Amino acid sequence: MKIAIATDAWQPQINGVVRTLGQTGEHLKQLGHEVLFMTPQDFRTYPCPTYPSIRLAVFPKRGVHRLLREFRPQAIHIATEGPIGHAARALCRKFSLPFTTSYHTQFPEYVRARVPLPIDWSYAYLRRYHSRAARVMVATNSMKQRLEARGFKNLAIWARGVDAELFKPGPKHYLSDARPLSMYMGRVAVEKNIEAFLNLDLPGTKYVVGDGPDLEQLRGRYPGVRFTGQKLGRELASHLASADVFVFPSVTDTFGLVLLEAMACGVPVAAYPVTGPIDVVQNGKTGVLDEDLRRAVLGALKLDPADCVAYARQHSWRNWTERFASLLEPFEEDRWGTATWT
Repeated sequence: MKIAIATDAWQPQINGVVRTLGQTGEHLKQLGHEVLFMTPQDFRTYPCPTYPSIRLAVFPKRGVHRLLREFRPQAIHIATEGPIGHAARALCRKFSLPFTTSYHTQFPEYVRARVPLPIDWSYAYLRRYHSRAARVMVATNSMKQRLEARGFKNLAIWARGVDAELFKPGPKHYLSDARPLSMYMGRVAVEKNIEAFLNLDLPGTKYVVGDGPDLEQLRGRYPGVRFTGQKLGRELASHLASADVFVFPSVTDTFGLVLLEAMACGVPVAAYPVTGPIDVVQNGKTGVLDEDLRRAVLGALKLDPADCVAYARQHSWRNWTERFASLLEPFEEDRWGTATWT
């Protein structure tokens, strides 16, 4: 099947959405599908307000139209709600083509962390945006229930996998700081609630691995914390494997791919009992979920790393990619022969 995926999140961004789409694209190809990604790399871009490292496409509708017409997909998936997603959605509606969408980010909560906009307004906008999709793919059952309570329809589960060849147990001495070593890995931004971790009174050393708009501010305010900046590939996995506990302070994530990656490295998780962690972490076995994050950290340090590895390896990218393909809404290729597309 020829599959077109429209996304406003793409390389060089380093986040769960980009990693999810990249892994899904690779496994779709291995399964015999032909894949076209329509990304900001195909267009002129401008920096996203309050987050300049994210580049948004400038008026991409004509370019999206051209890419779709040339590729002639048999299924269209819209992954994000930015300019490229809007352009693809508008064209699908104009030419009566079915499409699917996915809900990767608790966008209303992210906006509210930066701008005093009522959350209900953002949810109303997103409900309308996704209402035309044949299916709206979400990562967890708890996220599905939350969106259903907000009036979203046609929701289906599409979870995430982990690259067990990259993320696996490694030597703890890779990082030589005082133990135990508590680590956060991910985007360094206000919506990740990182200060809930940084303010904890914990033994050993705290690490923050990642980049983002709040990195320099937090580095200045917390001189006792090791801020490494962005790490990639083997270096990233080696940092993660050297930790003793992975601390995930976010209360707005829909899944938290880094949770699986930490567990695959044999690192138990400490997190709040919220959407994402409650679906991914086996409380008391692969991590500890507690409203008291310090208590969660100290409890997670007592868990068996082998249980974390065994659990994470059950989550295959191939299986979830097959699930993604099964949720698409294919249409006949001869739909591209109509005069309206020329």
